[in-house]
Parts: sequence; C-alpha cells; structure tokens
Amino acid sequence: MITEVETSAPEAPLVLESCHSTWLFDTDRMRFRRILKGLDLDARNASTAWRPYFGLELDPVSESFVVLLNPEGTRLLRSWRHVNHCPQCGGEATAELSVDELRSASFG
Repeated sequence: MITEVETSAPEAPLVLESCHSTWLFDTDRMRFRRILKGLDLDARNASTAWRPYFGLELDPVSESFVVLLNPEGTRLLRSWRHVNHCPQCGGEATAELSVDELRSASFG
C-alpha cells in the first residue's frame, strides 16, 4: 500500500562524483546542479543553481559523462567520474559530503 507521504516525498537525485564536483541530477524535472569540492564553504554556498538539461550520456568504460544543455546537443558539458587511481586527477580519494549536505543542496 502506498501512503500519501511516500508519493509526495521528492525522489533522491542521481549523484555522480567527479574530481572537483558532486553532480546532482533531478531526473524527474530534468535539471542538475553541481556542488564544488575543496572549497571552505558549506554545500549550499558551494553549489551552482539548478540548470535544465536535455540528456545525460554515461560511458561505463571511460567513466566519462556528457550533459546535454540544449535539445540539439550542440551545447554540452563533459566530465569524468572520480575513481580510485583516477587517471584524470591522479588522486586516490574524493572529498565526502554528508547526507544532510546533499539534501540541503538537492532540494534548495
């Protein structure tokens, strides 16, 4: 049985970690935002505004992803997921954000 609370709760965003940002994708509303890493700010002040997107392409082999910023796909952002022994940044670990920080940035 589905209760009213369950249906009105916002869906958790799709979260992708890159070397310098945590990317949040609200797939229901087709919008995204980034939380910048490595800044001495709280997550709300270190995040971008929500922006619309028109597609998200994930490449599991290269760990790259592409965010389409317009319907034609002529404007895009490309990044790579941060992984252990990361070939993009040479780093071993990524900065962590608490669930509360993600929640604050996600639904703000």
